[in-house]
Amino acid sequence: MIGAAECECLIPDVHSLKEKRAVLQRVITRLKQKFNASVAEVDFQDTWQRTVIAIVVVSSSKVSSERELQRAIAYLDSFPEIERTVTSIEWF
Repeated sequence: MIGAAECECLIPDVHSLKEKRAVLQRVITRLKQKFNASVAEVDFQDTWQRTVIAIVVVSSSKVSSERELQRAIAYLDSFPEIERTVTSIEWF
């Protein structure tokens, strides 16, 4: 089972693309290291304070995929510089 989450986020304290990329680089790297997931910025690459982060997990069952995806989203919420606003989850 494949689970994919798209998390639209705000990064209110950055004032340039360089600052945004530094924050995202750290967040994405830590998500990849901590979870068995693929993570990438998929939208708003040229916008300062807005982004969409996609997290994708693959597992043999929907239950384990959903558990891993929810843990990754909760970890994303633990970063104080990022505010998650809208999240959509799809199953394939």
